[in-house]
Amino acid sequence: MYKPLSKLQKLEHPLFDKHKLDVRVKRDDLLHNIISGNKWRKLKYNLKHLKANDHQGALTFGGSYSNHIHAFAYACKQQNIPCIGVIRGEANYADNFTLSWARHWGMQCHFVDRKTYRRRFETSFINELKELYPNYFIIPEGGSNSLAIPGVAEILLELDSQADFDTLMTPVGSGGTLAGLISGDSVANQKRHNILGVAVLKQAEYLINDIKSLLTQEAKAHDNWQLLTNFHRGGYGKFSNEDAKRIISFNQQTGVYFEPVYSGKMVLALLDLIAQDYFKPQERIVLLHTGGLQGLGGMIEQNRLDPKDWPPLLKVDHQ
Repeated sequence: MYKPLSKLQKLEHPLFDKHKLDVRVKRDDLLHNIISGNKWRKLKYNLKHLKANDHQGALTFGGSYSNHIHAFAYACKQQNIPCIGVIRGEANYADNFTLSWARHWGMQCHFVDRKTYRRRFETSFINELKELYPNYFIIPEGGSNSLAIPGVAEILLELDSQADFDTLMTPVGSGGTLAGLISGDSVANQKRHNILGVAVLKQAEYLINDIKSLLTQEAKAHDNWQLLTNFHRGGYGKFSNEDAKRIISFNQQTGVYFEPVYSGKMVLALLDLIAQDYFKPQERIVLLHTGGLQGLGGMIEQNRLDPKDWPPLLKVDHQ
């Protein structure tokens, strides 16, 4: 039996009782106070590969408030790995909540404009970066590559030892977490689960091919998964005041905190789907909490959220 690294917690909510649903949350947000959620899972084998192959350092990509950049910088500090972040935005973002910590932990920020950042998947741009930073291991935006898949797949081994369930839900940004869950489900269970990804950005249909490209060979035959693309709430990083209020209310009712960019959009999708009778009575649903609470710091900094509504932020130790 695989020893779980994070707990599975039952959620109590009037809507769940009304529709006779069993809803639990896989608390990957508690894996680590800084490298939490899917970032911990995705970086695990990437950093092992880097060290095993004697790379000088690591380079990755992200926005100026990126959860991935934040976690990556601390993980590299922990393992004494020099690191570079190619950051979408201007240098005046360097002192914001996320990047000030990343730089505190030793990250060198390489700022690029939006046009240049869009080239992050182009071979020519990658080669330019390799010339600038020789022998640096390059990890894609969000940490989503083939090395991320086995780390995320281990979630299914853990869940197998924790409870029986029918449906697993996760927020989706770059697609690596969903691909890892599908791959894990293909080897961990003879009886496959329903796996639902909730895209947090607009026009996310292109991610379906990205997800398929990351699947293990065994998982390519797994057809019991879906990427839901209509619950983005306006686009990446966007949400209305009403969305925020609904998430805050859910947090207070359940005692588990979800933020409005990733995991909160999964929660709102769940509530909307329940209201639409999407799930069958007695269905057992697991939500994957992918962390990301550090992002609240930037939203509070930008006056998009009121700090009194998000007490977990005050508990994070950023030493």
